[in-house]
Amino acid sequence: MTVVSCENVMHIYHLEGNEVIALRGVDLQVEEGESVALLGPSGAGKSTLLWLLAGLLRPSAGGLRVLGRDVEKLGPGALTRLRAREIGIVLQNPARNVFAHATAAQNVANAQRIARSRRASRSRPVNELLGRVGLADLAGRPAGRLSGGEQQRLAVAIALAHRPKLLLADEPTSQLDRESADAVIDLLREAGAENGATVVVVTHDPAVGAAFDRGLTIRDGRVGTEARDGNEYLVVGRDGSVQLPPALQELLPPGTRARARALPDGVELRRVHEGEDG
Repeated sequence: MTVVSCENVMHIYHLEGNEVIALRGVDLQVEEGESVALLGPSGAGKSTLLWLLAGLLRPSAGGLRVLGRDVEKLGPGALTRLRAREIGIVLQNPARNVFAHATAAQNVANAQRIARSRRASRSRPVNELLGRVGLADLAGRPAGRLSGGEQQRLAVAIALAHRPKLLLADEPTSQLDRESADAVIDLLREAGAENGATVVVVTHDPAVGAAFDRGLTIRDGRVGTEARDGNEYLVVGRDGSVQLPPALQELLPPGTRARARALPDGVELRRVHEGEDG
């Protein structure tokens, strides 16, 4: 089953009368049980894409299907039910993931209650989930009294509470030390291996990205490269464009004239030097 399908997805923010293009035509397929990391510089469009997959934003253009539904055609109520029952979300700001006055245990239990599904009834016990993220001893503490890192770990437990089919995480390790970050990444990966969840994670950390099945680098609102099995590949856009990796951009800086030549097994791109007949 294809869990995520993006076809030429665009998103434009309207800010104080100005248009800011965040996504410029994303094509992406994610299959059931896959784990995918979205990497790239700040402002590249990674978080915008994640919010679209969560139904927190709607695409400005293009086709977007999540778990078999046309996201742009769902009403607010249907989107809320989809998130509550089938999608787990970890937002980048830890405080946005929790109810501050509820205890850590109550936050996790509440997520299971809201889901009201058979998947929730088969989910792990609250104490077990809190133990996996290192918060077993803090189960009775209000979430608002936890540190930022502890809140982030609690957010992961909440997102997994109802055994979601799709797990979305925006920089889930950004406020964690290396040991805690590794534990959270292991937990996210286990969500796929043990429960069949599909996992999509936004990260700026290449080490985190390497822990997942695929790493997609987004630059200027488009998917530029894909890494898997230790290899990196360029992704050809709908218009035939490719984004060169930074190391190759130094050899072919912006404005460079180049010649493309067909080879039996691909295409050769060669720089044309000043004075040389192109």
